[in-house]
Amino acid sequence: EDPSLERHFKGHRDAVTSVDFSLNKKQLASGSMDSCLMIWSMKPQMRAYRFVGHKDAVMCVQFSPSGHLVASGSRDKTVRLWIPSVKGESTVFKAHTATVRSVHFSSDGQSLVTASDDKTVKVWTVHRQKFLFSLSQHINWVRCARFSPDGRLIVSASDDKTVKLWDKTSRECIHSFCEHGGFVNHVDFHPSGTCIAAAGTDNTVKVWDVRMNRLLQHYQGNAVVNSLSFHPSGNYLVTASNDSTLKILDLLEGRLLYTLHGHQGPATCVAFSRAGDLFASGGSDEQVMVWKTNFDAADDGEVLKTQKSGTSVDGTHHTLQSEMDCGVHLKKTKTQDSGRNHEQQEEETSLANTLEHIMGQLDVLTQTVSILEQRLTLTEDKLKECLENQQKIIQNRTS
Repeated sequence: EDPSLERHFKGHRDAVTSVDFSLNKKQLASGSMDSCLMIWSMKPQMRAYRFVGHKDAVMCVQFSPSGHLVASGSRDKTVRLWIPSVKGESTVFKAHTATVRSVHFSSDGQSLVTASDDKTVKVWTVHRQKFLFSLSQHINWVRCARFSPDGRLIVSASDDKTVKLWDKTSRECIHSFCEHGGFVNHVDFHPSGTCIAAAGTDNTVKVWDVRMNRLLQHYQGNAVVNSLSFHPSGNYLVTASNDSTLKILDLLEGRLLYTLHGHQGPATCVAFSRAGDLFASGGSDEQVMVWKTNFDAADDGEVLKTQKSGTSVDGTHHTLQSEMDCGVHLKKTKTQDSGRNHEQQEEETSLANTLEHIMGQLDVLTQTVSILEQRLTLTEDKLKECLENQQKIIQNRTS
């Protein structure tokens, strides 16, 4: 079955720049040039929330892994952390000196990496809301930065036509991929962490192995590619292009599977849900679209059989193929386990829900503490000011 359009969200008043699903797929966040962040409910009867706070275009949005926070970056040079509730409270991060183009949480939700037109990539702690360090070897705007799944590496893409790979601990640039013929708009890690995919203004998508630093795959399109997202299985990649299309690439066979037409004007952003059964796209036409993936309904085992029968293109897909093997083993063990008693599964579900709730409470507490910290700092500053004024008054009297 082909991918199909499932939902259509209208509410932004300018081009949509970024989309992201929450963990449980109940919410979808979008950012727009209209300076707003919107949280859409995936339940038909529920309403959307518009979050106002940024003073200029919102360039990027992302849910934290637990789904209890949303980060956004803006042309107003700030990063904001929001609690996606009715009130829509947020705290502000300031350290960039130009437009912030990209925000991304580490998979443990503890760190945030941001990329900016000030040519730097910055890393922050989410809970203490402190700026930690900058990575500054790019010589032009940085469009995108992402943590690897294990959080040890950071990849960044820039208008200097390079993609750089950084070691988070040593803060060193370990490799620069320089083969792009244009600006690099977007980059992301394969779910296995072994490869990266980069999208460029030279109409290409390139997939690199980060262990051997070599090019694995190269897809040539006929329009600028603005955004891409890996399917959680690691077997597919969806892209959004200036020719208004979304394209789904089969990474195992190294070919284009589907071209989807929905947006009027450039498709600016695209993202798979965490489970991979949906993906969302945004465009210059101010619209957010949610698509049903459908193609993953075929059992992964089938994909593997076709792959084993020799469809691999010049042997470059071994990394992806071995990833596939793991997927199939997991599937088998799952079916063996399905005979477990029902109670145990229910217990696990309620435990997972409780944990999810605790994580949520923690996030809210963290936010509260950070708001208090900010107020405390303000109070301290005021106090300092008062004392300084007093000193001045005393000095004036004595002189």
